[in-house]
Amino acid sequence: MLVPRRSSNKPDIHALRSIVECQNVGSADNSDVKSSIEGYHNLSAPDPKRQKASREIIDRLFEDAANVWVTHYSCESFYDRTDGRSPRITSIAVRKLDSGQTISFSIHQVAEMDGIDLAGITAHYDTLERKMLDAFFAHIGGHRGMKYLHWNMRDINYGFAAIEHRYRVLGGTPAFIIPDENKFDLARLLIDIYGVGYTGHPRLTTLLDKNKIQPRDFLNGASEAEAFEQGNFVGLHQSTLRKVDMIANLAGRARDRSLKTNTTWWEMHGGRLRTFINFAAESRTFQLVAGTASIIGLVIAFQPTLPGSLWAFLRNLFVSGP
Repeated sequence: MLVPRRSSNKPDIHALRSIVECQNVGSADNSDVKSSIEGYHNLSAPDPKRQKASREIIDRLFEDAANVWVTHYSCESFYDRTDGRSPRITSIAVRKLDSGQTISFSIHQVAEMDGIDLAGITAHYDTLERKMLDAFFAHIGGHRGMKYLHWNMRDINYGFAAIEHRYRVLGGTPAFIIPDENKFDLARLLIDIYGVGYTGHPRLTTLLDKNKIQPRDFLNGASEAEAFEQGNFVGLHQSTLRKVDMIANLAGRARDRSLKTNTTWWEMHGGRLRTFINFAAESRTFQLVAGTASIIGLVIAFQPTLPGSLWAFLRNLFVSGP
């Protein structure tokens, strides 16, 4: 039988995934990239080992929910930038996973404390942003050892590294850097659990729609960029607060297996054969029964007259006479 060979010019799926997973991706320029990813992965189920490992990670985070912060931030758009300048940050929110208590750091609140009205923020932006980041790094430095659950905050373009870089640009020196092993990307965990095609793009928005979650104050990537250009810093702050709530909500649904996705039961379990193999590998009862049956089969193979004697023995053992 001939096995079709994969084309050598097949797109690098890991590189493509990194391009489109950011929350702000939604332009027509990326439609061909999205199609390549979805078309390639619709034929495959989630990897069982990664699926199991990611489920265990989410379970452990909720078991230690008192020490987990859900984190998100908003910033100036990082697309169509030609000057190479890092995007300005407008607000950061950290939410306790167990209690929902939220601490936020926002440009307009710092401005208010300094007696600067909304119209004057742009003229003093760097100074206000530096003070906001001073407060953020003081907070995480005072809560070392905490874990951080986030959505795609994983690189210098958008993520913890981007916040650290922006702080250094403004003359700050982070007294504490969150270790990578304490950062957990829910966007990646959901891909491992449900497969890369579990929802459309942008994933956060389509997943909310699929689960009929209609948050107030939510701004998508394009709306956030527009809000920044219009100086709507209060709207950006409200959107950031709403997003940490949504991320916690989605994580909770993934944990209790109630999250709705485009992934079918068949894709989730990789077909009945994989389900049976996983059950056989993990069930001690099945292994004991199978092992016993194998031993009996071998004995019968070498002792052809044994079956009659064996049945007689079992009958005498379990059926009591008068």
